[in-house]
Amino acid sequence: MKQLIARYLSPYYGRMSAGFAIKFTGTIMDLCIPYILAHIIDDVIPLKNSTLVFGWGGLMLLCSVLAVSFNIIANRMASRVASDATEEIRHDLFSKILYLSNAQTDSFTKPSLISRMTSDTYNVHQMLGRVQRLGVRAPILLLGGICVTFTLDAPMACVLLAVLPLLGFITAYVSRRSIPMYSGLQEASDRFVRMVREDIAGIRVIKALSRTDWEREKFEGINREVVERERKNGMVMAVINPSMNILLNLGLVGVILVGAYRVNAGTSEVGKILAFTTYFTIILNAMLSISKMFTVLSKAIASGNRIWEVLEQKADLEILAPDSGETTRAEEGTGGDADLTRQRGLSGENQSCGLAAEDGMRECSGFEEQICFEQVTFSYLKKGEANIKNLSFRIRKGETLGIIGEIGSGKSTIINLMMRLYDADEGQIRIGGRDVRSYQPDELKRKFGVVFQNDTIFEDTISGNVTLGRELTGEQVREALKYAQAGEFVKKREDREAEALNIKGANLSGGQKQRVLIARALAAGPEILILDDSSSALDYRTDAQLRRGIREHFQDTTLVIVAQRVSSIRNADHILVMEDGVPIGYGSHEELMERCAVYRETSVNQGEKNF
Repeated sequence: MKQLIARYLSPYYGRMSAGFAIKFTGTIMDLCIPYILAHIIDDVIPLKNSTLVFGWGGLMLLCSVLAVSFNIIANRMASRVASDATEEIRHDLFSKILYLSNAQTDSFTKPSLISRMTSDTYNVHQMLGRVQRLGVRAPILLLGGICVTFTLDAPMACVLLAVLPLLGFITAYVSRRSIPMYSGLQEASDRFVRMVREDIAGIRVIKALSRTDWEREKFEGINREVVERERKNGMVMAVINPSMNILLNLGLVGVILVGAYRVNAGTSEVGKILAFTTYFTIILNAMLSISKMFTVLSKAIASGNRIWEVLEQKADLEILAPDSGETTRAEEGTGGDADLTRQRGLSGENQSCGLAAEDGMRECSGFEEQICFEQVTFSYLKKGEANIKNLSFRIRKGETLGIIGEIGSGKSTIINLMMRLYDADEGQIRIGGRDVRSYQPDELKRKFGVVFQNDTIFEDTISGNVTLGRELTGEQVREALKYAQAGEFVKKREDREAEALNIKGANLSGGQKQRVLIARALAAGPEILILDDSSSALDYRTDAQLRRGIREHFQDTTLVIVAQRVSSIRNADHILVMEDGVPIGYGSHEELMERCAVYRETSVNQGEKNF
């Protein structure tokens, strides 16, 4: 939290100092009013001089006007500083979230990141405003009030002073307990947000399967946890105000009793007693404000620590020099077909399809390498079972690779590794002859056009969804829509291309959404086009037209197709068959139909023929 405040408030120290000075002046004016009143009652009125009474009364009025004016100005300045600083925190936090690696995003979880962007930044904003408004005023009223009461009547001030240590102890004790409790509350809120987010996104499925009662019970459980944590936090924080009221009121009773005896003994005056009770009220309100400020601080400290945890994350994807020794050694190891066959071919356990080991790495020299996986092993859980094991293959520029396998076989994981959304645990991945770790992130991503599974349509026009902020011409957008087989449904209405789409493309059919997403991937003319199960909602005719259009108009583009249907990849130059993260077949459609029982069975079950 200290680092967060130091980083984002330092540019505003000048404005904050001016605001504090104005707030200080206004607070002093507030403290002067009861003192002037006591002077009028005890010293001016007995003189029976109306001029002096009106003069000192005018001074009280002036102090009141200055107090109100200065406090309003200081509060406006405080609100401006708090909003500007929070705006920068949100901006940097959002930027940091965008650049987190997938592994880091998985670690934090998306609901937690959403909570940090929203409720946590709100708590920090509240704290920044509250501290500037009350952080100066309340302590000055408290300390100034105590000092002035000593000048008025020291014995009565000692009665008040005796209460303050108890108040300080209660505030410190409660605050120390509340900070970790608020951290736990935020974690429970993260789980709450995650569940609500999932249920709202899947509301149609829940209704279709009549699982509303089951989901309601789940919601009641997490909602009960959040409410219970809020209740406990509220009970702990609720101790402060009643405790302060009791102690301060007891102190006030003591002051009145002592004051009554002193007035009766002639050692004090009525005006001082009146001023003393006013100061006591000021001190009471100051202590209550400080207690409220500690409540806000407790939340803000927990939230600030969560925000800083994200902001201080270091990049976990190391960038290697393009000519680093590791990359050079990897390239030098590709000198001969025999060596690669022995060292990097499909492992022995993958020979069930009858493929020769060299099929996965054949023609390994003398051609323009676009994509190369060499003995790649990867696990999302670093100490868990590998999601990809000993994967090796090479693709030339302009060739097509089809990847097929059951759900969970590792198809999408290959795409994630190819684009370096994750780093491989073992082995090497090269794009364009270079280790993917030697690319700057933007440089690598520009090589790809990709359509992921369950990709996102934004609340924007069709053109806006295709360009996605990139500097693309209208002609490029229209060509991309045409080659993605989206031109037909776009032209049904002349203004359809400019029509705003709903969030997640709710006003498009599944096939229309996929064609818009494919157009987005094609628009910038990528070197490598990845279609990750992106034609599942297309009919066979449209799917065939799509693949034919890509072959004809993007001949230099390397195409990677992840599919469930054999028909989508049967014409690919190379087909990789995956099973439980292990490559079990590699070759053309004809070769796999002849040698790979798993592929052949899949093809036959889908009504495909080998011709």
